[in-house]
Amino acid sequence: MSDDRRRLIVDKLKNNEAPIIGSELAEMFDVTRQVIVQDIAIIRASGIPVLATSNGYIIQKYQSSNKLIRTFVSKHDGFDRMEEELSIIVEYGGRIIDVIVEHAVYGEIVGTLHIESQEDITNFVQKVKLHDAKPLSVLTKGDHIHTIEVPSEKVFQLIMNELREKGFVE
Repeated sequence: MSDDRRRLIVDKLKNNEAPIIGSELAEMFDVTRQVIVQDIAIIRASGIPVLATSNGYIIQKYQSSNKLIRTFVSKHDGFDRMEEELSIIVEYGGRIIDVIVEHAVYGEIVGTLHIESQEDITNFVQKVKLHDAKPLSVLTKGDHIHTIEVPSEKVFQLIMNELREKGFVE
């Protein structure tokens, strides 16, 4: 029964473009959210790259041959600057894959974002506010790293130029 449910979860995630939240999966399969969390752990252990994003679970799709993955170091204080930073990236056609901070005790902490539209940014910001959450960068006085996907090196340079202009990167 649980093996069948896990196969169905994988099928559902593979066939869905958008992330699916754990409570929705729990309702679909008439189990608790905790059962879904355990199922996802077992699915990951089997080698299927399921990501837990702020919008739900999604199976990681590997970069296509015409997209580039780039990282950059950023620094800013405050919640409002976070939204501005994400918007700059998305406006140029970039997709924010994650945010990374280097913590003195825990080492690298990664927050999976998968933000690719202004709507995604709005939803993310609303969720942060709703849960009274703080950005990971508060752990490092504003310092953080983003991994982004861009259609070309030219687009990456346009993003970096605007981020530099606005004081996010040096």
